[in-house]
Parts: sequence; structure tokens; C-alpha cells
Amino acid sequence: MSRRSGILEFAILGLLREAPMHGYELRKRLNTSLGVFRAFSYGSLYPCLKTLVAQGWLTEEQGGGPDDPRGAPLSGRRARIVYRLTAEGKERFAELLAQTGPDAWEDEHFGVRFAFFGQTNRDVRMRVLEGRRSRLEERLDKMRASMARTREKLDDYTLELQRHGMESVEREVRWLDELIESEREGRERRDQHGVSPPPAQQDGPSPDGGGTRPEPSSDGGAGHGQGPVTKREIADNTENS
Repeated sequence: MSRRSGILEFAILGLLREAPMHGYELRKRLNTSLGVFRAFSYGSLYPCLKTLVAQGWLTEEQGGGPDDPRGAPLSGRRARIVYRLTAEGKERFAELLAQTGPDAWEDEHFGVRFAFFGQTNRDVRMRVLEGRRSRLEERLDKMRASMARTREKLDDYTLELQRHGMESVEREVRWLDELIESEREGRERRDQHGVSPPPAQQDGPSPDGGGTRPEPSSDGGAGHGQGPVTKREIADNTENS
């Protein structure tokens, strides 16, 4: 499976963990909640759904019942297929959620992983954040070295473009520093009060039914679509996770 297909698999399982959906609703959520998938088409989504069904991680159900607005047919058309996460699918998502390897730090995958941080164990969140920061610091070192070597050969506009790219990476590193600090502050407060964190949510939709979460940024970060996440918000979330 390609890296991009793996990201799509992770996102689909995560969204269906909140509630069953039909394909159109899934595509809409991928586009609006996880901006990295804006370029995805039905041609990419449905083969992935069929693969997940074949793996036993999803089931297909005919919608359109009186109590099931998700699958209600439109203008007499046949009922839409509603996709539901199986017990094996929940286990698969939990397995993917616990992964902290280099793929979780890359631009596209990090944004999607961050979108599901509310369902992620604190230690895993910390490893992903620290890995992402390390990756970006490496990128910054290379960018600075490249600029130092080529500065005299570049025209003003190309040089300004390189500065802009470097400043974007520097901003994300500072943002990650704040998130990591907030996670640590939340852990320290729990330790001081002797409070053990509850287990991560396993079943059922989010309380508001929408699963609202920060949207990955277009330059590789996360939280960009709905404004920066504050340290206070992360600390509060850490206390409750």
C-alpha cells in the first residue's frame, strides 16, 4: 500500500470510528475536516473503502430507513450504502493510532495524525510531536546551509522565496515547542494532583456528533484551518486525556 493510500485508510477508519457514514458524507468530511484530502476524488475513495471492507474492517449496509438520514435515498434513487466500523476495524485504527515512526512526522501524515490527537494516548502524542519537531529542525539546517551556499547566485525574488519557506518552517517549530511544553505541563499537573488519566475513548461518536478537530495546515502543519491551537487548550485537553 502506498503512503498516501495508508493515510487515507487511517483517516477513513478514524472518521467512521465517530459514526457510520455513506461515501458522500465521508468525502465531505475528508475535504472539510482534513484539508490534505481536498484533491482526493471518488475514484480514490471508493477503491479504498472496498479494500477496507474486504479486510473485514468495515461493513456495508443499505441505508434509507426512516431513522437513518445518512442513507436516505434522493429523488427515488436507490439507497446509499452506509459504511460502519467493525470490531476488527476499531482494533486496526487503534494499532495505527499507536504508531510513532517516521511516517507520522511527514507533512501530510502529521496533519492527519494531529487531527486525531483527541483519541491518541499522551505518550504517543509526545513522541509524534517531538519526532515532527526533530524532522523540521533537520529541514531548517539544510535550508540554511543551502541558502548560505547559493545566496550570491540568487536574484532577490528567489532569495525572498527561500526566506519565506524557511520562516514557515521556523513558525511551525515554535508552534511545536509550545504544544510539547503544554503536554508536559499537563502531565506535571496530573502528577502533582495524583490523578490517573482515563483510557482513550474507544467506542461511539464524539459528544457533539461532529468530531470537530483542527484542520491540517496547507504548509505541512496542523491547526492552520481553524487558527492556531493555544497552549491553554492543549493543557486542558491533556488533563482530560
